[in-house]
Amino acid sequence: MFSIATDPLDVSRLAGNLPHPAGGAVVTFEGRVRNHNDGLSVTGLEYQAYLPLAQSEGSRILREAQARLPIIDCRCAHRVGVLTVGDIAVWVGVVSAHRADAFSACRYIIDEVKKRVPIWKKEFLESGEAYWVACHQTDSPGPPS
Repeated sequence: MFSIATDPLDVSRLAGNLPHPAGGAVVTFEGRVRNHNDGLSVTGLEYQAYLPLAQSEGSRILREAQARLPIIDCRCAHRVGVLTVGDIAVWVGVVSAHRADAFSACRYIIDEVKKRVPIWKKEFLESGEAYWVACHQTDSPGPPS
């Protein structure tokens, strides 16, 4: 299950859906808003998404992870809207029989989400400036107008 949320992510609820009797490993990842980037002080972020495509592509990534790796289940949730330092922006959870497979799947999911899901990030700086962060995989400076 891939989801886009406007409210803070409830990690306990998200992780609570993962337990399985055959699962010997549960690996989770939390991507949090940090207070710096490229030597600049960051006070917050804003995420925007093209929701229909984001939902579709995020779900596709989770299906791919399940097809490529021997995992039992996987979940991912991403926030949109304005977030402050310390907020969880993205969460990934994977359950598998073995830890290596769970770690690999978690890494695959977050890497693919960052590359392929149309979610744009704007950074708010301590100086008062704000700018859209260019995605490393594309020349797009931000969301379409």
